[in-house]
Amino acid sequence: MPQRSRSEKNQLTVFHLAQPVDGGVARLVTDLVRAQVAEGFLTVLACPPGGTLASDAAAAGARVHTWSAVGAPGLPLAGEVLTAARLIRRSSPHLVHAHSAKAGLAARLAVRGRVPTVFQPHAWSFDALEGRAAGLALKWERYGTRWATRTLCVSEAERSAGEQAGIAARWAVIRNGIDLSHFSPDDTLSGASARAALPQLDHIPAAAPLVVCVGRLCRQKGQDILLRAWPQVSAAVTDAHLVLVGDGPDREALTRLAPPGVVFAGECRDARPWFRAADVAVFPSRWEGMALAPLEAMACGLPVVLSDVSGARESLPPGHESFGLVPPQNPPALAAALTTLLSGPELRQSLGRQARTHARATHDVRETAAAVSRLYRELLHHLPPRQELLGPARHTTRRRTQR
Repeated sequence: MPQRSRSEKNQLTVFHLAQPVDGGVARLVTDLVRAQVAEGFLTVLACPPGGTLASDAAAAGARVHTWSAVGAPGLPLAGEVLTAARLIRRSSPHLVHAHSAKAGLAARLAVRGRVPTVFQPHAWSFDALEGRAAGLALKWERYGTRWATRTLCVSEAERSAGEQAGIAARWAVIRNGIDLSHFSPDDTLSGASARAALPQLDHIPAAAPLVVCVGRLCRQKGQDILLRAWPQVSAAVTDAHLVLVGDGPDREALTRLAPPGVVFAGECRDARPWFRAADVAVFPSRWEGMALAPLEAMACGLPVVLSDVSGARESLPPGHESFGLVPPQNPPALAAALTTLLSGPELRQSLGRQARTHARATHDVRETAAAVSRLYRELLHHLPPRQELLGPARHTTRRRTQR
């Protein structure tokens, strides 16, 4: 590892540990890195190989290290914690920021309060699991919170869920933001032209109502729920078409489940062309913290339909709940909401304009990154010298809940 120069030693150094290397978490970490480098931080990232995170974060200015970790806990955990501890120690950060459950587990075990630590769950692990595994995940979160200086949630609903689950954390809430210079409508491009630029849509008439679902093909994102709802939609709106944009472990199973005519577009680094070509975007997730893709769709002027999971209500403009929010895992309700929007072009246009205005007013990634930097400085204010912070671990028996 290169030696740090004297000027670098005077920089505020942030160490990000992340286990997801693609999807929304990777985009959020990359956006934070870019903003923090621009602010003058020395930003270090450790993450597993593969995916887009390492290369994107390096391009944004981070020093990137390989941290070989898998998503689930198990036998590799001890080695993952030791590797994380070694990388953190060598980087000598002022603050550690751990993203998602596995990185949060490893970072808190590696640091154990010796360096200010922000844990950002990006949706709770116990929501993603079932049975005994969910109980063990919750038990860990209740215990491990003592080693998080702050638990940073991306929505009030995510914080509330953690608090109701008995996690006595020191909470902070900073809602997700997106790059509004990138996600916006193209007012010079007609819907027909936007569709013509996507070869997967060659067989779909330019005037046909089009629904897109952008996300990793996995249980969390709920595409199976959408596919079960789609026959009801296509029976009511006979010329409607559905495209699933993304790839993932459930692609084969979803392909078998899909009704005729559903398009699987595959992986996509930039969802803008799909949002600009579509009439409605749908996100039937089983759980979230606050998903980024709906915010990106709204910023492109698209009405959205979301399942009512953490962060969904806080994403939508006021008054959109009756059109854009449905109970989770409820195909009939999802089908009814989509049918209403596909049957009403004037309603879609009105909701799309309101969605665009709302996203641009409330979900700017620059404001999100600035709020995170303020949180860092708040945590570092009046702390003892780093030599003491990097000394023996300090154990805290209980943390009082702070809102």
